[in-house]
Amino acid sequence: MLRKIIINGIDGNFGNLVAKNIQKLVPDTQLIFTVPTVKKLSEYSGSAVQVKVADFNSRENLTAVFKDASKVLLISMPFVGAKRRAAHQNAIAACVAANVKQVIYTSVISASNPLNPSIENIDHGYTESIIQNSPLDYIILRNSLFAEAFITDYFRLVAAGERVAAKNMGEGRVAFISRRDAALAAAAALNNTLLHREILNINGRVPLTFKEFLNIGNKVTGNDIEYQQQTDEEMYAYFDKIKVPRTTDGDFSKSPLKETSEGMVSFGTTVREGYLDIPVNDFSTLTNCQPRTLKYMFEHAADFQLGARHPTEK
Repeated sequence: MLRKIIINGIDGNFGNLVAKNIQKLVPDTQLIFTVPTVKKLSEYSGSAVQVKVADFNSRENLTAVFKDASKVLLISMPFVGAKRRAAHQNAIAACVAANVKQVIYTSVISASNPLNPSIENIDHGYTESIIQNSPLDYIILRNSLFAEAFITDYFRLVAAGERVAAKNMGEGRVAFISRRDAALAAAAALNNTLLHREILNINGRVPLTFKEFLNIGNKVTGNDIEYQQQTDEEMYAYFDKIKVPRTTDGDFSKSPLKETSEGMVSFGTTVREGYLDIPVNDFSTLTNCQPRTLKYMFEHAADFQLGARHPTEK
């Protein structure tokens, strides 16, 4: 029987990378890519890949799109809170109704820890529990923090002539992963027929404190950005001052960053309190290669920028 592999959200930064990776592993005839609107269907019109519109507000639509799929990649939605949980719940219910064989979900490191203070963790832990308590087979990919977010912010400071990076990460460590490597891991999971009901940690090469992160960036670029440790309250005040929205419902038009302050501050707390310092790394076993080093990413910084937001809220 011909495999049917579905990658959702190929119009987004992560989904687009997964799509490019999976085409190197799987024939186009086995692939279905989804986008939120019909306006974004043109890129793959000359290939054998099917491209469909997936409305995550509609279980009926998703059930039809996912019908009898071998694998469905559910990339966590680019908004936080009740809307994201509802969209994820719709997707999982549709997978069950559509007789999907396996769902692959992009979660975060330490998502199952009930004391994890990250605001994002609520949505990820919720989604993981729905998947695990469904009849679906699954692979849950718990990604570490994307290095691109921090590299982009590093060069924002350089461009602004600032010499201090203020963070609330304390001396906590995190194994920063490139978004490109996390996308490769997702493609490898989509092509893997041996993994069933698995949870995998997708970490970068080595755990680093934020000061060690800056030291690598400074050595590669010749800059001299210093680390200033801040409290959570001081970080919120800083982000408010530079007009970074607290939530994904906010106005990003005047923000120099494409992330929310709630997400960044609570992830900083998570790092500081040790929740992301996880020694287990399944990346190499899954992909048969090593994750990129932070040094390499700084040396090729143009390829490791965060990029624009691609919200799909309605």
